[in-house]
Amino acid sequence: MSVLAAVDIGSNSVRLKVARIVHHRLKTVHEDRFVTRLGESVFRDGALSPEAMDATIKVLRRFHRVVRSYGSGRVRVVGTSALREASNSAAFLAWVQSAIGWKVETISGLEEGRLIHLGVLTNSRLSASDALLIDLGGGSCELTVSKRGHIRDMFSLPLGAVRLTREFLNHDPPTDAEIRRLRKDIAEEIGTVRKRIAAGRVSSAIATSGTAAALAGAQHAVEPSRRGAVARAAVWRLAEELSKLDAVGRSKWPGIGPRRAEIIVAGAYVFAELMERSKLPSFRYSPLGLRDGMLAQMLADHDRAARSRRQVEAEREDAVLAMCRRYEVDTAAAASVRRLALQLFRDLGPVHGLPPGYEACLSAAAMLHDVGRFVSRSGRHRHTHYLISNSELFGFTPEQRQVIAAIARYLGRSRPSLSDAPVAGLSRAHQELLPKAVVLLRLAKAMNHGNARNITRVVGSVNRKRVSLKLASKRNRELEIWMLHKERPYFREVLGLDLVVAPD
Repeated sequence: MSVLAAVDIGSNSVRLKVARIVHHRLKTVHEDRFVTRLGESVFRDGALSPEAMDATIKVLRRFHRVVRSYGSGRVRVVGTSALREASNSAAFLAWVQSAIGWKVETISGLEEGRLIHLGVLTNSRLSASDALLIDLGGGSCELTVSKRGHIRDMFSLPLGAVRLTREFLNHDPPTDAEIRRLRKDIAEEIGTVRKRIAAGRVSSAIATSGTAAALAGAQHAVEPSRRGAVARAAVWRLAEELSKLDAVGRSKWPGIGPRRAEIIVAGAYVFAELMERSKLPSFRYSPLGLRDGMLAQMLADHDRAARSRRQVEAEREDAVLAMCRRYEVDTAAAASVRRLALQLFRDLGPVHGLPPGYEACLSAAAMLHDVGRFVSRSGRHRHTHYLISNSELFGFTPEQRQVIAAIARYLGRSRPSLSDAPVAGLSRAHQELLPKAVVLLRLAKAMNHGNARNITRVVGSVNRKRVSLKLASKRNRELEIWMLHKERPYFREVLGLDLVVAPD
């Protein structure tokens, strides 16, 4: 696989980016964008209109032909705010799959923000600074507090330019009363997160998406000598001047085309109010965005040597540790379980045959296997599955999150069964692989039973008839060996070999 393609079905436009993998990096070979206003009817009536769906399908067919022209490769298609909210989004997703063959993944606002952060971070020097990332789309506005490359806080606000235009601006140009109501709504939404943004103490702002590009282009046309940052005062001035013009007049401004002119006023006031209330002196526009993050994620999953892989792994670790803190997990004990589980994963590779991608899922499951205790000790494994499967684990796809939850589910008396909901909801491939991952985690947990962190090292070896585990410990390891012996029948059932445990 040398070609990756990312398709972003947004509330205002549909975008495509195709890249080729060259020496562990991505080289863009094609970009395209069409305005379809898929979310326009959603923010007015709650449902996707047939006309907008049809227009979007036509664009996706065109994108499909483009992607095929570059040969075989992986394609990821995501939907954002409009598809999150539309009452008939399931019908549209089915239409896309039947007409084109693409499965659309509807992502949350926070996952959208994470991917944008990944795209900007992977392709810029953001990791050396503390910044607020602003992505103002058609249906929502994603805000990400980034501290030296790590996400410290994220928000998704219903402040999209299409949404606000349809809700508040019914005249062209808008009336003073409409602008007042618009600004009041924006201020109230920003007020819900203002203190958390301030707590991040960011030193700069980076803005992505079409509204930011239009504002930067308009400002640079007015003051060509001031390339780069767009000052807060300039954004206020643009918002006020643009609001006094009709769409035709606004479209004549450099950087603002006819379609952007229809929604630029709402977008400009979001930026102005956000910068004012967050005390941001300016913002810099970046052409990077959601599609770049999607491509970086796909590259990280495909290529262990890719730069983006390190960032994805850091995001996953941050997300797992944040969940541990939220549910008061003993992270030292959990880390010991993880250390042993991963050692077994590597030593027993010829036996379990799990794909490399399962290592990250096993790692997360080992750290999170006891989060259910926060709810109740009784039934904690069921609670664990519920909490993980319904969480936001950044860096993991929804499918991976369900795999992690299922691995952590079966550490008690129950075993994975096709009749169980956690297993039945997985694909057939994962249903077959899951018991092998469960076995490894059960062994690691057995080695931490009672005397957490007593086992300092485990070495696994394989011959044709059995698997041998050699243990090194700080103290007597009789309890841990006894617990491992209890796992022998299930180990033999799943992996077809006997298990032998011996001191190192």
